[in-house]
Amino acid sequence: MLDRFTSMRVFIQAASHASLSAAGRALHMSPAMATKHIDALEARLGVKLLHRTTRRLTLTDAGTDYLAASRRILQEIDEAESEVAAQRTQAVGRLRMNVPLSFGTRFIAPLLPEFSRRYPQVDVELGLSDAQQDLIQGGWDMAIRIGHLADSALKVRRLGNCPMQICAAPGYLARQGTPRRVAELSGHNCLSYTLSPLQAQGTWAFGSAGEIQVPVQGNLKANNGDALLAAAIGGQGVIYQPSFIVAEALASGALVALALDQPALDLGGLHVLFPPDRRPPAKVRAMIDYLVESFSPASAPAPSAE
Repeated sequence: MLDRFTSMRVFIQAASHASLSAAGRALHMSPAMATKHIDALEARLGVKLLHRTTRRLTLTDAGTDYLAASRRILQEIDEAESEVAAQRTQAVGRLRMNVPLSFGTRFIAPLLPEFSRRYPQVDVELGLSDAQQDLIQGGWDMAIRIGHLADSALKVRRLGNCPMQICAAPGYLARQGTPRRVAELSGHNCLSYTLSPLQAQGTWAFGSAGEIQVPVQGNLKANNGDALLAAAIGGQGVIYQPSFIVAEALASGALVALALDQPALDLGGLHVLFPPDRRPPAKVRAMIDYLVESFSPASAPAPSAE
């Protein structure tokens, strides 16, 4: 079956030159092939588009209408293809980026004004969610993920480290005592994060690979680190969260870091993920490069980069 859009191009050239041979030459095909395209168009439409004689072609009434429509359609296709092709070389268009809620609020949103100044033709849609989103099904251009990554076809750039911290408010520790060993946590009110598979089941993991698992209990679980942070600052219990969530509270003295007998879990780092295109659009490459720059050791506002 002949390509319909190629047939439309043949028809436009034939109408413009009043000749199938000239149309073929313009499109680098034989007169016989040009004729087949016109025949296929007329058969598909069920109308005559051209009056053909041995010396000249002229348009029928239907051909005049179809010529105008063909020119409009092919112009729109050419414009669409040019626009898409430009996105490979120019940072333009809408960039949809999915980011964990607390991290995105603290560290990604403040970076966006400078990104917009550098790339004014890119509109950013920031999706803030602690729940894992499927990039491909969700139509996301890229995502930031914290922790160990599951095997997938997605491409990955590492942005930096993301250490965990265990801490509590001074008031809570004054009332309940300060634990020195991970085994003592079972006697404390431990506030857990429900989107962590282990914490959701009442287990906190320690050691670089999470090989030491300690059963805990507490009267609050939440699916957002900032909610747990607020409860801990209020003296409700102990929290075990990434350093970017608790850093300000530790610096201000609102929370106190606990020195236990086992090291905190290594979360696996901070990463940017994007679909496995051989050459991602320029807007995606621009954001990745900007994030790598922003989280470099010299300028990182959050977890340290390697």
